[in-house]
Amino acid sequence: MPEISPDEYMAVAASQEIRDGETAFIGTGLPMVAAYLAKATHAPRVNLVFESGIIDPAPIELASGVGDYRLAYGSTKIAGTFYALSLLQQGKVDIGFLGTAEIDRYGNLNSTAIGPYRRPKVRLPGSGGANDIASMAKRFVVICRVDRKRFVEKLNYLTTPGFLSGPEAREAAGLPGAGPVRVITDLGILGFDPVTKQMQIEQCFPSITPDRIKENISFEISEAPSIKEAPTPSCEQLHLLRTQIDPDGVYVKQP
Repeated sequence: MPEISPDEYMAVAASQEIRDGETAFIGTGLPMVAAYLAKATHAPRVNLVFESGIIDPAPIELASGVGDYRLAYGSTKIAGTFYALSLLQQGKVDIGFLGTAEIDRYGNLNSTAIGPYRRPKVRLPGSGGANDIASMAKRFVVICRVDRKRFVEKLNYLTTPGFLSGPEAREAAGLPGAGPVRVITDLGILGFDPVTKQMQIEQCFPSITPDRIKENISFEISEAPSIKEAPTPSCEQLHLLRTQIDPDGVYVKQP
C-alpha cells in the first residue's frame, strides 16, 4: 500500500458520507473532490448542486471554485444561486458539506469574524450559503483540520447552527434539518452523541490515538463507546484522486 496523505484520508472519508441517488450540496475544495470521488465509485447517481447554480456537472478538469465556468461542463442545468438555495428551502437536499474557522462542541460554526464583530482581529468570508445548508439540508458534514484555535469552547461569532445549545435546541428554533452528523478532520472522524448532541471521537486514522485528537481540541470531548480505525483508502480511490480528480494536488496534497 502506498503512503497516504492526511488530505487523501479526509477526501475519502468525506466521500463515504454521500449515498447513491442523493442530492448533495457541494462547496469548493475537499468537498468538491469528495463528491467527484463518490460519483466515480459507490454513488454514480448522486446529484451534485453547487451554490453558483450549476447542477450535476461532469467537468473534465478540477475547477478553482463553484463559480469557475470549467465546472459548468456537462452540467444538466445552470440556474443561479437563487435556484440552488431554493432547493434547500424545498427540502430537496440530502447532504451538505461545510468548512469553518471555528467549531464548538455542538457543531456550531463561525466563518464571520475572530474578535469583536465591529472591530475584529480577523474578518472572515461570512456565511455565503453555509447557514442555509446547515439549517435546511437533511444533514451536513464539516471538513476541517484539528486545531485548538479552531475547536473552541465558545465561538467568537455564531454564523451557522449545529445543535445550538444542545438537545432539542434546533427543533425549538424551527430548523428542519437534522444538523451535523460528522466532522471529518486530518486526524480522524468525529460524530455527535445522539443524546447530549455533543461532539465525540468515533474513528481515528492509522497511527492516531484518541488522546492525540483530544490534545488538539480546546473543549472536553468524549469517546464513542466503540472507537474504530478509519478505513484505509483503496488503491482505486487513490488512483482516481491522484490521476483523474486532482492530479495537480490543488486541494488534495499527495505524500
